[in-house]
Amino acid sequence: MDLLSYTKQQLALRNGQDKPQIWVAYKGLIYDVGASRLWKNGKHYEHWAGQDLTKELADAPHTETVFEKFEVVGVLL
Repeated sequence: MDLLSYTKQQLALRNGQDKPQIWVAYKGLIYDVGASRLWKNGKHYEHWAGQDLTKELADAPHTETVFEKFEVVGVLL
């Protein structure tokens, strides 16, 4: 499957407010986290959807394996 590429500006719109999608990026991949009750309304604790969370993960109480349960929907340019 070929993944579409998105800019940071395009990702920023997928925040659950500007557009209905709730997406986040991690290590260059974009994940659809909209099905997660923890991302309701595009917010997850102090994090907002539509952002690259690669640097923030170090402060999270979970590891990157959390992304395995979400669908990859694109690549961050």
